[in-house]
Amino acid sequence: MTTIRPVGAQDRAGWEALYKGYADFYRVEQTAEMRERVWSWLMDPGHEVEGLVAEAPQGLVGLAHFRPFSRPIAASVGGFLDDLFVLPDMRGQRVADALIEAVAAEGRARGWSIIRWITAEDNYRARGVYDRLATRTNWVTYDIRLG
Repeated sequence: MTTIRPVGAQDRAGWEALYKGYADFYRVEQTAEMRERVWSWLMDPGHEVEGLVAEAPQGLVGLAHFRPFSRPIAASVGGFLDDLFVLPDMRGQRVADALIEAVAAEGRARGWSIIRWITAEDNYRARGVYDRLATRTNWVTYDIRLG
């Protein structure tokens, strides 16, 4: 049995292990200071980034970070799912589905028009879940690195 709930102060160690696992999965070099900054955002009710965790009897097994974003062309607000991670041994048990649905439920409650996220082209296992739950768009993403 997995429960999805907002991340709380008592979750720091479990969240940090999950978030480090997420960074490792994407081969992103992440420092303790970077995790501290994101944690401070999650604990600040005035910050736009929010977090959910998936909790099983053995502890935290997944996380989702999300935030609102303005959609000028649609004259609406949407939700952006920034980070989604489930422990490897819990994959295939619909934990990701539950986290995504919890973000969608938050969006519905807030009157958001859409939930959007991106993933790596080669993230085939996750894309199988995403293809089942959402519509893949035709948009191509570009980045300009600043600083």
